[in-house]
Amino acid sequence: MTSFENPIAIRHFQSICDSCQDLVTRFHSPSDLKLYSDGYLQALRNCNALELKDQEKLERLIERWILDSSSFINPDSEENKGFFK
Repeated sequence: MTSFENPIAIRHFQSICDSCQDLVTRFHSPSDLKLYSDGYLQALRNCNALELKDQEKLERLIERWILDSSSFINPDSEENKGFFK
């Protein structure tokens, strides 16, 4: 199962994805995205914002999403050339 039932987890997933998309448009590397997402996820862990199962699922999905180059396709259907050279 790769979907969330918790609307708060969905909002956090979308927030991380939106921020990473913004970072990609400013030519940040995959390691920069990983640092950003790790910090975000650690903050969620520290404040116990999500149940443990939702937190773990979010961490797995974000890691896969960042590593998947198809996550960073421009609206004109072209891969972001500045990101994956």
